Amino acid sequence: MDLKLALDKYVSSSSEVLGGARVFKGTRVPLKILFDYLLGGDTIEDFLENYPTVDKTSVQSVLELLGVYLSENPSNNETAA
Repeated sequence: MDLKLALDKYVSSSSEVLGGARVFKGTRVPLKILFDYLLGGDTIEDFLENYPTVDKTSVQSVLELLGVYLSENPSNNETAA
């Protein structure tokens, strides 16, 4: 899968927006913030409440695409449990 091509529907990056950080398309909300929320124990709904310019479909699609990419491209450093 070409992850960049698949993500282009939901994510954009421009040196003119937040110094080139990857943001949800049509917003100034960096993807990193979503992952900060999730790693901090917050839910997708918590994130969406605080960033209403991001739609739920975009969040779900980005997570799904990344999940598929990771499952199709396992790290060489992974060891069996």
